Amino acid sequence: GLVIDGRTLNIIFQGGLEEKFLALTKHCRSVLCCRSTPLQKSMVVKLVRRQLKVMTLSIGDGANDVSMIQAADVGIGISGQEGMQAVMASDFAISRFKHLKKLLLVHGHWCYARLAKMVIYFFYKNVSYVNLLFWYQFFCGFSGSTMIDYWQMIFFNLFFTSMPPLLFGVLDKDVSAETLLGLPALYKKGQ
Repeated sequence: GLVIDGRTLNIIFQGGLEEKFLALTKHCRSVLCCRSTPLQKSMVVKLVRRQLKVMTLSIGDGANDVSMIQAADVGIGISGQEGMQAVMASDFAISRFKHLKKLLLVHGHWCYARLAKMVIYFFYKNVSYVNLLFWYQFFCGFSGSTMIDYWQMIFFNLFFTSMPPLLFGVLDKDVSAETLLGLPALYKKGQ
């Protein structure tokens, strides 16, 4: 691991040593920036995103973390002693740092699985609908008439676009929460 303070980060950013800093951090399992300003925090996140072309996640609990949370791809705010500024600027909010494990491993897995199924579902729903209208045009001699009344088309899209996402969002859990927490390697499946 690497622990670096704000004064050293200032030297790195002003001296043009970003590439050397990133080369060093690539060999570390974790990097901890302490006693750094909000601007330095966001600059580190932007540097990692720009140079390494990876997805970044920032976690903060106060107003000094807002710029870092906004610079990251995914921001998580922890509500607590320092106020609600980080929570208001974040994508997800948790009440304690210990809830991060469940947010990532359980809800992240479920959300990814549900979204993947819904993308495929909406693709095939629209393909079946357009195919019906396309092949009907051969039957009616490309006159532009529709096979289905407009109110039926609206009902079709309303029903098949609203009900399945609600059911999948509430009921679809491919793996139980206990299994996902017990086997963190299942998170790789989504990647």
